[in-house]
Amino acid sequence: MSARANILKEEGNNIQQDPSNPKLFTNRAMTRIRLHSWDACIDDCLHSISLLSANMKAYYYLAQAQLALHHPNEALSSALTAYELCLNSGTWNPSTSHVSQLVLQAKKEKWEGKERERIRRRSDLLRELEDGLAAMQRSELRNWDVKWSEHMDIDREYGSGREGSIGAQEEKAEIIDTSRRKLEELRSAFALSDPQNLQPREVPDYMIDNISFCVMHDPVVTKTGNSYERSTMLEHLKRSPTDPLTREPLTVRDLRPNLALKQACAGFLEKNGWAVDY
Repeated sequence: MSARANILKEEGNNIQQDPSNPKLFTNRAMTRIRLHSWDACIDDCLHSISLLSANMKAYYYLAQAQLALHHPNEALSSALTAYELCLNSGTWNPSTSHVSQLVLQAKKEKWEGKERERIRRRSDLLRELEDGLAAMQRSELRNWDVKWSEHMDIDREYGSGREGSIGAQEEKAEIIDTSRRKLEELRSAFALSDPQNLQPREVPDYMIDNISFCVMHDPVVTKTGNSYERSTMLEHLKRSPTDPLTREPLTVRDLRPNLALKQACAGFLEKNGWAVDY
């Protein structure tokens, strides 16, 4: 049994002894993230949250698992909750910057999903080819499931199976990775054929406010050199007169306009009106 499997077993024993302790479920969720056991991780996170609603770590791990399962809407909601809990903690939380990056990642994946759908609607041929690739992947995964189910029956009969299990997961990962590469190549080819309509649209990270996670139009800079949208920063200072990341004392008088960034954001929004809805 691997070291992580041993840890998982020990954490399960701890939960049996103290099933009302939310920290134990959060700890096991973190182990399951390392094992890529996403569904089980989600179950532990939700149970932990049911025991302690203001559970930042549980929401943080929950968002990671939801993102791994390609559920960006749910992941964004969970990550935003974790971020709010960080900001409202009253003390500096070293996880704030990591949670902030997770929010941005979830928002990007949500936007990319919308972009894929927009591009699909622009081209009937692309939509048909993408659907064909998806059907091919489902067929290959069904064949994989049948093949390795038979292997597992044989392994159970003869008491083996560890090598087979590893080989099965590697083969499944290869099927998924090959499908992903084909899809990326297909989309790249179509984007080159019609860049104005089929090229994915992106917002540069430096234009995103780290509180509202929207494109800034009136950015201000703090004493630590981080820029935020003025309105969201003022709202934050009403709740807590501290720097959102360092928790050092901060007042309105400490804010300075970031004129260069403001000009860059204005120019970007003028040419990319769609970014208002990012």
